[in-house]
Amino acid sequence: MNTATSHSPMAMHNRPGFFARVEAWLDERGKGAWIAAMVVSFIVFWPIGLALLAYMIWSKRMFNSSCSSKTRSRTRHMGQSSGNSAFDAYKAETLQRLEEEQDKFEAFLKRLRDAKDKAEFDQFMDDRAKKMTDADDENTGPAAV
Repeated sequence: MNTATSHSPMAMHNRPGFFARVEAWLDERGKGAWIAAMVVSFIVFWPIGLALLAYMIWSKRMFNSSCSSKTRSRTRHMGQSSGNSAFDAYKAETLQRLEEEQDKFEAFLKRLRDAKDKAEFDQFMDDRAKKMTDADDENTGPAAV
């Protein structure tokens, strides 16, 4: 009997990569962890520290009050009841409606991208057919007398 666990390809696909896990881990610990990681990386190998500093500035992690405290507090309060059942029902209905609108909008964007891709492909095929026709005309042109 084989006791080794095998990971399905689907399960491995949903697992975030190394850098995403490190980023999430640092975000959980706040700006101090990012700064400590940057200092350590400058000490170990300065180009990595420089790259980390550039990433922190580019992603605006250096200038926020906290990396993810706003996101964490917002998600923490989303599921809590306000104590007013009418408001909670309204909030749930509104969130459901917004999610449906978002799904419809994403479907619309997908159709729009697909239509654009099809138009570009059709243009490519038309150009290719025209070039092939032009090349055939040159090869089968009138014979010199």
